Amino acid sequence: MDNSTSLKVLITAGPTREAIDPVRYISNHSSGKMGIAIAESFAKQGCLVTLVLGPTHLTVNNPLVKIEQVTSAKEMYDKCNTLYAQVDVAIFAAAVADYTPKEVATQKVKKNSGEWNIELEKTKDIAQEMGKRKTNKQLNIVFALETNNELENAHAKLIKKNADFVVLNSMQDEGAGFGHDTNKVTLIFKNGLVKSKTLMTKQALAEDICQEVINTYKNL
Repeated sequence: MDNSTSLKVLITAGPTREAIDPVRYISNHSSGKMGIAIAESFAKQGCLVTLVLGPTHLTVNNPLVKIEQVTSAKEMYDKCNTLYAQVDVAIFAAAVADYTPKEVATQKVKKNSGEWNIELEKTKDIAQEMGKRKTNKQLNIVFALETNNELENAHAKLIKKNADFVVLNSMQDEGAGFGHDTNKVTLIFKNGLVKSKTLMTKQALAEDICQEVINTYKNL
C-alpha cells in the first residue's frame, strides 16, 4: 500500500466492567493509556482511527480519533463485530474480562453472614473471533500480558488468534504494564522475527508500534 495515511484503524483500549449488581462489578487495573497513545499516534499519521474505549478517567487529546465508548466485554465485542470488516488494521490492546457473571442482580445484593458465590461464564474472545474473519488485506495485532513462560505463551496467542504480530508485556519488567507512564515490550511476528524494545514512554512506544504496523502493512 503506497499511502499509509489512508489506513482505517480499529483499536480497543482500557478495561471492561462486568456487572454483578447495580453497584458492583468485576474489572482490572488497565487505564487504557497505551491504547489511547496508539490511537493518537495513528491519527497524527493521518489514518482514520476508531477507538473502542472501555471505562477510564483518561481523555483522548487528538480530536481526529473517533471514540466509541463501551462498558462491558459484550459491548466491546458487539462494537468490534460491527466495525471490523470496514478496517485495514485492528489492534486489540484492551484488557477485556475473560469471565462475566452469569446472572446480574437487578437490586443491590445485601451483605449477610454467609459466603457469596458468583457463577461466571466465559466472554467471547474478541481478538480470536475477529482473527477468524481476517482477510489477506487486513492486519491484526494483539497484546499479551504474561507473568511466566512469556515468549511461549505469546507465540501461542499469535497462532490462536491469527495475528500478524503480538505486543508482549511482561509483569517481570520494572516500569512496565498497568499504572506506569513507561512500558517495555517484545514484538513477536508471525514470520518468526522477534524485536525486544527498551523501556520507553508509552507515547514513544505507541509511535514505534504505529510505524511497525505501517511497515508490516506495506508488505501484505
